[in-house]
Amino acid sequence: MSIIRCENLCRVFTLADGSRLQALKNVNIDIEEGKLTILKGRSGSGKTTLLNLLGGLDRPDSGKVFLDEREIQDLKGMERVRMRRENIGFVFQSVALIPTMNARENVEYSLRLAGIGKGRKERTLECLAAVGLSERETHFPEEMSGGEQQRVAVARAMAHKPKVIFADEPTGALDTATGLQVIKLLKDMIAKEHITVVMTTHDPGIMQFGDAGYELEDGEIIGKW
Repeated sequence: MSIIRCENLCRVFTLADGSRLQALKNVNIDIEEGKLTILKGRSGSGKTTLLNLLGGLDRPDSGKVFLDEREIQDLKGMERVRMRRENIGFVFQSVALIPTMNARENVEYSLRLAGIGKGRKERTLECLAAVGLSERETHFPEEMSGGEQQRVAVARAMAHKPKVIFADEPTGALDTATGLQVIKLLKDMIAKEHITVVMTTHDPGIMQFGDAGYELEDGEIIGKW
């Protein structure tokens, strides 16, 4: 069953010199619920642009995006913000933890944004335990390794039990062993939390872990598996 699908997505950016770059051209994909779907492509292929459109961080110039059969590309204002806060989690290559918050506070913050009050402390500690960081809950980002920071980011993304987590090159800044640990975390999260994960990567070694995938080149889908 598809949880996300898009129809004929197009996205054009206007560059500083006034020229136009077509980042996506008539993209059609279906993301199956409860699976790890990988968007593969070189830098500049359009995979991050596609991820941003699917996650409601950007709007297409034309085409449609559906989350649970609800069109999201035209949502306005707080309705759009609420959709993201309640249904979507994000994990970025840059981690994007709040430096003035410790691990526990970073994870709890996503629950606050989602408007979840009851059981917030218990859920925060549960998520940190799930990523193996119970003993690091009071540590700040600067006191943690890159792999630990990324695990906190995964815990934060899953805390409010979203329907979908979008992960943009989550292993790109990590060594191979640590990157594989993060992939295992995402797979475990799918199995235990019944969350769908959509991940971008250009690393061929990561492809084997996906349940499905699409390859992009110059803004177009050129392959599916």
